[in-house]
Amino acid sequence: MESAIDYHTARALLEWQVELGATEAMLDAPLNRYEVPEKHATPKPVAEAQEAPVQPTVDPVVVAQKCAASCKDLEALKREMAAFEHCELKRGARNLVFSDGNPAARVMIIGEAPGRDEDRIGKPFVGRAGQLLDRMFEAIDMGRDNALSAQSIYITNVLPWRPPQNRDPKTEEIEMLKPFLQRHVEIVAPDAIVLMGNISCQAVLGRKGITRLRGAWQEAFGKPVLPMFHPAYLLRQPHAKRETWADLLSLQAKLRQLG
Repeated sequence: MESAIDYHTARALLEWQVELGATEAMLDAPLNRYEVPEKHATPKPVAEAQEAPVQPTVDPVVVAQKCAASCKDLEALKREMAAFEHCELKRGARNLVFSDGNPAARVMIIGEAPGRDEDRIGKPFVGRAGQLLDRMFEAIDMGRDNALSAQSIYITNVLPWRPPQNRDPKTEEIEMLKPFLQRHVEIVAPDAIVLMGNISCQAVLGRKGITRLRGAWQEAFGKPVLPMFHPAYLLRQPHAKRETWADLLSLQAKLRQLG
């Protein structure tokens, strides 16, 4: 079948379209875009098709609670924490930072989260802040390496894995791992707890504002709790060491009072 237009007319029309910017032919026949398309019926689902099974939502806090409750000692707790797969921090951390010091100590220190040095070595408070912490407690004749429970300290953190770039822990991360922290306190059963810094206060007391909270005894996990400035803060603000010395003396007095 011959074309309705002659060669020269068709060529002129093609050149005109090229001048307008057309570069590629999309269809063999022209398309009328003003034409109303036909309505197509919505295909019915195949009767034999089965719906995909709904996956149950996992609550990581509930999982952590069950795992923590099953632990009878510190070794079991450490194993359960190492096996816990619901915290993304674990993916980027080198080591689980569980604890350091004497588990029989009268004083349990709860820090915030591991830093670079802690993540590398696998122990809490081993960098500059950790060295200052050791000097602080040596001033009241206490230390993490002391074999005597009355003169020793036991150290852990709210989070066992380092957050990327040392950022503050997120609320959901704290809540997710809090059951492990609570069980940690129950197993160690210290006479008193020291909360180092804002994040520790948020996790244990549900409040922040360390400049207002420090030095004032609270109660949590059934234990007397003393908020204190984090050693890292003292490295930046040396003038706050006077308040920290007063807090250490308050701790010393509380231990005498508890007998």
